[in-house]
Amino acid sequence: MLKPSPAGPVPTSRLARLGRLLARHPRSWVLAWVVVAVTCFAVAVGGVTGESLFERLHSGAPTVDSEASRAQDVIAESNPTLQTLTMQVSGVDLGDAKAVAVGAERTRAVAAVPGVKNVRSPLLAPGGPTDPSVAPLLRAGSPSGAPDGFVTVVDFRPDLDEQAQDAAEAATEKALLAVPDAMGGTGRLGSSDKVITAITSTVERDLLRGEGIALPLTFLVMVFVFGGFIAAGMPIIGAVVAIGGGLLSLFGFSHAVELDATVVNIVTLLGLGLSIDYGLLTVSRFREELAHRQHEVPTREEVAHATERTVATAGRTVLFSGLTVAIALAGLLTFEASIMRAIGVAGVSIVLVAMVVAITLVPALCVIGAKRLSRKAVERPSDVGLFSRLAHAVQRRPVLVIAAAVVVLVTLALPTLSMKLTSSGTELLPKGADQRVFFEDLARDYPALTAPEVTVVAASPDRNAVTAWADGFRTSPGVESVTVQPLGATHQRVDLRVAGGPTSDQAQDLVTAVRDSTAPFETLTTGQAAGQIDFLDSMSARAPYAVGLVVLGTFVLLFLMTGSVVVPLKALLLNLISLGAALGVVVWIFQEGHLEGLLGFSSVGAVESMVPFLVLAFGFGLSMDYEVFLLSRIVEFHRHGAVNDRAVSLGLQRTGRIITSAALLIVIVFAGFVAGDILIIKQMGVALVAAVAIDATLVRMLLVPATMTLLGRWNWWAPAPLRRVHDRFGITE
Repeated sequence: MLKPSPAGPVPTSRLARLGRLLARHPRSWVLAWVVVAVTCFAVAVGGVTGESLFERLHSGAPTVDSEASRAQDVIAESNPTLQTLTMQVSGVDLGDAKAVAVGAERTRAVAAVPGVKNVRSPLLAPGGPTDPSVAPLLRAGSPSGAPDGFVTVVDFRPDLDEQAQDAAEAATEKALLAVPDAMGGTGRLGSSDKVITAITSTVERDLLRGEGIALPLTFLVMVFVFGGFIAAGMPIIGAVVAIGGGLLSLFGFSHAVELDATVVNIVTLLGLGLSIDYGLLTVSRFREELAHRQHEVPTREEVAHATERTVATAGRTVLFSGLTVAIALAGLLTFEASIMRAIGVAGVSIVLVAMVVAITLVPALCVIGAKRLSRKAVERPSDVGLFSRLAHAVQRRPVLVIAAAVVVLVTLALPTLSMKLTSSGTELLPKGADQRVFFEDLARDYPALTAPEVTVVAASPDRNAVTAWADGFRTSPGVESVTVQPLGATHQRVDLRVAGGPTSDQAQDLVTAVRDSTAPFETLTTGQAAGQIDFLDSMSARAPYAVGLVVLGTFVLLFLMTGSVVVPLKALLLNLISLGAALGVVVWIFQEGHLEGLLGFSSVGAVESMVPFLVLAFGFGLSMDYEVFLLSRIVEFHRHGAVNDRAVSLGLQRTGRIITSAALLIVIVFAGFVAGDILIIKQMGVALVAAVAIDATLVRMLLVPATMTLLGRWNWWAPAPLRRVHDRFGITE
């Protein structure tokens, strides 16, 4: 038999008034959201504008306004970068005059394709394949030592519009592949456009795969958590709507800034995870409030009361949590790199969408399904259980628990001290992908055609003077070759090739040595190694502002929620430790090459340069998400008269199941990242899975109750002036 239990007076806040409005017109709210969701998906997939989000994505190393980018501008001015298409031919006999003649005739047909500006091929050289000028285009690979392969590079005219470019590329590909066919060999095609297409198509496939994994598994977990399909489906519906809103916001931002292909996966799966977390919290609180009803079948007034309480309490928690995550992502806006700002803006947008969906659509769905939900809400939640017993165990030995947890976290974080960063190109694609294999073979067989690790633009028309200066670096560690060539009428270009690639210590040291050297002319250093250094310098210079914004914003929000200055400071410190542990896991796996077979990747000996910054932003937001879940209930019980330890125990008991379930669900969501093929997405997935797992276990279940027990009444301390500020501006029910 149901026993009425006071749920407390109905709050009179704006959120409570929103709850009353939702209870009166639930179907209107749901219908409005359905229209919004359909519109969002239609626009994002190209059903409205004819152009989809995925067609507007780009890919490339993150860049900032720096010495490296200025050098690239000078190079582009003197020698404009043309769209190119490269073909590697193998299995041909370049000593066969007849085959060479047939190949040359077919290659001249390539040069005649409309839109083609120039064709570089050993078959077209005045002296044929034996001409010394085309040696870089030949591969020496046959047992006899004679070249058995070559490369043809096609440059397209720079004035082609998109349609003409597509037509020229299609015709050129067909004409190019006719060359090896006529010579009895095989040909493979590659270009930067094909790499971008491969990455964006892989991102799109990964997104579908990730959501295909996450949605069914999260639904099954929530069926287990809620014990019914109706309750489990409500957060999933909210998540789908939030994804639509996120895709629409990304589509809009793609018209203002260049969006990297990886942004879509990162942002949409974040929205999916947060929506499910917020939906879980909202539905759980609604069922808890329904347990206070007096009738077997809830009346309209009881449903309205439960809705008001849910939106006023769980909605407040969602509001705090969403704003905290948004503040964490807003820190990315302080960085100079456009890709970081794009991720920040898009991330903030989808967090706000998820937040609004959780406090409007999900409660409206709860109202519609109230009768079904009430079947499981038959008794008041118990104050005693697994998590309260865990809290009591921790409270008996708080110092021991803190020491043990900190040792584990510091041990996990230690690999971070040796972290190396890189910006991969084709290595982002899975091992064995056509375009990755193409460019790996090109680098191996035709090294002269690959970009040098370090390039210097010297502002001097005197080639001899530049050569004399550049020769001083021939003996630098790792330097394999130094070449000087004119760059327009007033500059020289110096290319330095270094063993070990652009992420090697030799390449990084060489950039520093070149920039520190004294030259009788102005020099600008660029290349992947220099770009990487400039990017990290820029990020490091802006990092204090990002950290300051996030710390200040989070502190203010938590202070307004708790009225304490100790609790926010402790939360910030614990999050910092747990994020360091998550980054340590990433370094151990991806830089040191552990678990390659299990996770399906090949280590490049470093971590992608954006990952640490994104993990700190996204991981901090998610960690604070659970912090807010737990603290909101602890604060609620404390304000209703519970002493510190009792409030902590009750808060953990009421939220432990929700936090554990939410963490499991978000781990499933980010497992979609781990299952993806793009390297940076996989690294983000592992990092966020580690961050969530560490935070939901060691931090929320052990460190938070242990530290709050140890601090006792000092948890709620604030200076008198700040107490007065909280009394006036604090956000309570």
